[in-house]
Amino acid sequence: MISAVVFDVDDTIYDQQAPFKEAVLKILPDFHLTDLHKLYLRFRYYSDLNFPKVITGELTLVEMRCHRIQASLADLNYDALSTEKALDFQKIYQEELTQIKMHAGVKKALDYLRDRQIPIGIITNGPTDHQFKKIKQLQLEQWVDTDKIIISQAAGLQKPEKEIFQLGEKLFGFDAKSTLYVGDNFDNDVLGAKSADWQALWFNHRRKKIKKGQLPVFDWEIQSFNALLPTLQEICE
Repeated sequence: MISAVVFDVDDTIYDQQAPFKEAVLKILPDFHLTDLHKLYLRFRYYSDLNFPKVITGELTLVEMRCHRIQASLADLNYDALSTEKALDFQKIYQEELTQIKMHAGVKKALDYLRDRQIPIGIITNGPTDHQFKKIKQLQLEQWVDTDKIIISQAAGLQKPEKEIFQLGEKLFGFDAKSTLYVGDNFDNDVLGAKSADWQALWFNHRRKKIKKGQLPVFDWEIQSFNALLPTLQEICE
């Protein structure tokens, strides 16, 4: 029985590849769109790899943001991107993020949970101001009370650390074994949630493969936004 559902934000509540695509094409008009998905996956990889270094002070936020796009392009054998161009990319990317919209399939799922009076929470990695702006843009406060939102930088913890999920249990008043976490990142979201004895729904709409030798420890897997509502209905009813 599921008594509460907690969501990731980036590439779970909205399609993060859309603003990324616009920023890439404005900075690199000759970029090959066939490489977009691979570039986006590398970009997410370097974001997840280096954000902990921002928390510890090893990198500044600006350095992390420049490095992730520069390293991602280098991995795909594109010409080196200058720091100036990397900063331009980040500026455009942030502007595009102000236009993000919740996917209709997610809205239906949130409406369903609200109608069923199933509490909803948010746990997201990232800079506090940056993530809170996304939450406001997506109008998530229609479904999620502000005291049920945790942003990693403000918490001083981050996924996949089990402590951030345990903090969620404490602050939200949720029971671990009957709480479901929904997120797109297998390492951060699935492994993190399971380490805290939560249930996990892997929102694998990017059709990622888990690492060789890694057990598929998720409780459920879906591969499209439109599958979210019927899956939650199956789980919660």
